[in-house]
Amino acid sequence: MTRLQQQIKLIKRPSGTPTKEDFEFAEVPIGEPAEGEVLIRTNYISVDPYLRGRMNNVKSYVPPFELDSVITSAVIGQVIESKSAHFEKNDVVTGALGWQEYTVVDQSGIRKIDTKLAPASAYLSVLGMTGLTAYFGLLDIAEPKEGETVVVSGAAGAVGSVVGQIAKIKGAYVVGIAGSNEKIEYLKNELGFDAAINYKTVDIKTALANACPNGIDVYYENVGGEIGDAVLPLLNKFARIPVCGAISSYNNQEADIGLRVQGYLIKSSALMKGFTVGDYASRFKEGSEALAGWLQAGKIQYEETITEGFDQTIDAFLDLFQGANLGKAVVKVSDIE
Repeated sequence: MTRLQQQIKLIKRPSGTPTKEDFEFAEVPIGEPAEGEVLIRTNYISVDPYLRGRMNNVKSYVPPFELDSVITSAVIGQVIESKSAHFEKNDVVTGALGWQEYTVVDQSGIRKIDTKLAPASAYLSVLGMTGLTAYFGLLDIAEPKEGETVVVSGAAGAVGSVVGQIAKIKGAYVVGIAGSNEKIEYLKNELGFDAAINYKTVDIKTALANACPNGIDVYYENVGGEIGDAVLPLLNKFARIPVCGAISSYNNQEADIGLRVQGYLIKSSALMKGFTVGDYASRFKEGSEALAGWLQAGKIQYEETITEGFDQTIDAFLDLFQGANLGKAVVKVSDIE
């Protein structure tokens, strides 16, 4: 008898903020691995803001999702059947896999993870793509120095929270921007940020000026919009701005219009550079080892918002655009045995 499973497809390109009507749960067969392949049971699914861009049929740094096809993102899974010399049954692995309960994948598309070093879900956050994004964006582009002022938007998210902690390791004065009092307390009391601003309850321009009396040397951009605009007048000479994301505009149906940056960059001789973590693929080992060392030494910590159940995956994704997550947003599909 054919074994069946659930998967999630994109059936309509969202207009503005995605809704449940843009997705479909489908029942499809569980495949059988061929030589060099493994069958994986999904344990954890990563939901990430960048996936919204892949739902548009436009050219970007990754191809758009095809309609009526399964959505993919980073996944943690356990091998339940192997026809590969490199993987055994019960190995825990990660890869870019589909939003479905089981996946047949070629051995080249996955890698083993060490669950003795950290819980499996950490490889979707602090030891995964978001941790590496924080590491390379901050250290390669911004190069923070001791005593400098580093401002991080989206500071309580998966990337921003790691950025701020690495900046503290480097001796910087760190200011985080987030959207709830709970997140502000987390940044200051748990992660050791020097100051934190709830942009929903204060005038962001005034609050930033008060929190950064010596100006801003590094701005790690995750949000864009009015928050990014408020930073520009405070830039110090030779400031650096790694541009990681702009979640405030991902669901806009019209062009996002704000301050023109050129004058501010010229006056401050600032560097503003966009990047994606894939730019650093050849150095992932370096970043992973550094992050793991800091994690083991207790110098960085991480938070996860874990949603239970495959049937809640779409809800967990949509919650990203409401700022509902603290740290990395992950869906738990099944237990690791």
